[in-house]
Amino acid sequence: MSQQNWNASEYIKHASFVPTMANDVVGLLNPQEGEEILDVGCGDGELTRLLQEKGCSVIGIDSSPSMIEMAKTRGITAYVIDGHNIAYQNRFDAVFSNAALHWLTQPEKVVKGAYLALKENGRFVAEFGGEGNIAALLRAMQEVFEENTEFGQFHMPWFFPSVEEYQGLLEQAGFHVKYIKLIARPTPLKSGIEKWLEIFAEGITSHLSQEQKTTFLRSVKGKLLSVLYTEQNGWVADYVRLRFEATKP
Repeated sequence: MSQQNWNASEYIKHASFVPTMANDVVGLLNPQEGEEILDVGCGDGELTRLLQEKGCSVIGIDSSPSMIEMAKTRGITAYVIDGHNIAYQNRFDAVFSNAALHWLTQPEKVVKGAYLALKENGRFVAEFGGEGNIAALLRAMQEVFEENTEFGQFHMPWFFPSVEEYQGLLEQAGFHVKYIKLIARPTPLKSGIEKWLEIFAEGITSHLSQEQKTTFLRSVKGKLLSVLYTEQNGWVADYVRLRFEATKP
């Protein structure tokens, strides 16, 4: 499977809706002045900076060098570390993540790493793609691969769990789950469906030729035109988010 390759500048230009829709999960985190927080999958650091502005001491980690470089330009302490490999021990008051955990397809490692990184009574608060997220988009992408056998096999690069599945993972690691919920959140795509695919499905299509990528984009868009597009609202992605708060006893 191809690794997703992030371009921080393109992300900021066309995917700014990701951090701007994080008010509720930041509210659930309820960051307090003086707290130490680990931001897992910090991306370009926009939310990390918001936590800093609230008086928190924050470290951001992300597997993308491009994203980490951008985060550093915002004055953030940030490191290129894959979220599967969190190595901190009893360090943080909170572990936070927004729109990143669905990219980490070995969730047991992520949850265990978060647990070990927290101090006693620390909290793990996050929001990410849950069961049913981008269902129409996924179906269309899979169908296009099936119709174009020269593309090879479709590989699902995301992990979209149910409430029961993720609560079980958290409890198995030792967490007490205070809150966990699936939230339908239709998300407008101001840059259009093709730009969304170019940014977020890059790992799915990176092995394709330029001509094949053009076919992929055109075909997926065609399948979704009657499903995710209206004259009134434009393109709206079928997002479903899983939001939770869990504490380390």
